[in-house]
Amino acid sequence: MSVTAAKGFSAAGVAAGIKQDALDVAVLVSDELATTAAVFTHNQAAAAPVVLSRASMSNGSAKRAVVINSGCANAATGSEGAANAAAMIDAVASRIGCRSGDVLVCSTGTIGPQLPMDLLVPGIDAAIERLASTPESAALAATAIMTTDSVPKQAVVERDGWVVGGMSKGAGMVRPSMATMLAFITTDAIVDPEILDHALRAAVDASFNSLNIDGCESTNDTAIAMASGASGITPDPVDVLSAIEDVCGDLALQMAQDAEGASRVVIVDVAGAATDDEARSLGRTVTDSALVRSSFFGGDVNWGRILGALGSSNIKIDVQSITISYEGVVVFAKGAPVSYDEMALLDLIEDGDFGISVVLGRGPGTARIITTDLTPEYVMFNGERS
Repeated sequence: MSVTAAKGFSAAGVAAGIKQDALDVAVLVSDELATTAAVFTHNQAAAAPVVLSRASMSNGSAKRAVVINSGCANAATGSEGAANAAAMIDAVASRIGCRSGDVLVCSTGTIGPQLPMDLLVPGIDAAIERLASTPESAALAATAIMTTDSVPKQAVVERDGWVVGGMSKGAGMVRPSMATMLAFITTDAIVDPEILDHALRAAVDASFNSLNIDGCESTNDTAIAMASGASGITPDPVDVLSAIEDVCGDLALQMAQDAEGASRVVIVDVAGAATDDEARSLGRTVTDSALVRSSFFGGDVNWGRILGALGSSNIKIDVQSITISYEGVVVFAKGAPVSYDEMALLDLIEDGDFGISVVLGRGPGTARIITTDLTPEYVMFNGERS
């Protein structure tokens, strides 16, 4: 159970025919207007649904529903694409009895094609007819938003009398800056709009914005949080943030584990930066490097590639102050390599997931980046015609 674990929400997922023999339309509906927060991609080629949903959020933070399709990103589709995204919103609003301004829209899939509205609108009708608050309906919705994902991604955190649930999709074209990835978070806690907005943005920074599968920021990245208040409980804002961070962190890790072609997850911890933002930027620079991520695939302790990536950043570094470790074993410090038991360390990282630590010696800033190795399978998968 995920998005329906919180009271006051129902969901559905159906096959409308956008994708062949697969679920491709999902709806998430609150029984009443729900406090809502959202963050979106910074990509300048943002898709039509992002543009519409962003504008909708600027006009109010109370929403009833989200409609999502997979199989077509509705990106770079011009005025027709904008009209189609608006038609998706109108179709949901008319059927659940709310204003169009109370509905958000998301799409994911191939960039360029127009949505097949002759299939999509009947699909939305079918999804609304099947709305339910069951674990099964949540799982169908989580499956319907998938593109190249191999498994649906769901998470739930239970607190004292209230719940946070979530679902997400993303296995490639993932380097969020927003907040192809989508995430939907629900809670039945009573949460003020400002508190929910802060909690979502902080949680996204600590999770999705710290996820880097292939260095490519999508045109469609969106994360939406909705609070129904149906539990009747108003938690401490710190507890709200903690619960949403836990759900988003769980979903981000699931996305890394399901990354296209990846054979291992690598956690890169950066410490000693001037600020947390600086630490995250340096960590992303390291994990953007194809050379670095190729060394992850080979289980190669190639600290030189990490150092080179750090040096390519526009953030000032002091090589003499940097320490680099693999699985807790220091391999570089004070501007020079450090002697270590090479065979013992290779045994630790030859297979499976592992961690790397980069300490900069500049200040209190820290960040954790979740990434994967770069494999031949990834290149082959993404070299195929789409």
